[in-house]
Amino acid sequence: MDTRDRLILALASLLKAERETRSLVIEALEDGSITREVLLAMLSDPVPVVTTADLAFSERRADTSVSGRKRQ
Repeated sequence: MDTRDRLILALASLLKAERETRSLVIEALEDGSITREVLLAMLSDPVPVVTTADLAFSERRADTSVSGRKRQ
């Protein structure tokens, strides 16, 4: 498995985790097990999982790995 494949798998895992989190938050809101204050705290202080610096690094890395081999 090359670097690009690992990046794709990591991004797919991240997307899956975000979807699961969203689903659980919705479920908690619907059954009333999460308070308004907790939700406001979560929304007001988000921790970015992926920063713009991470994206820039990933793009540079992908460009480097693509330029080092033949395109199909």
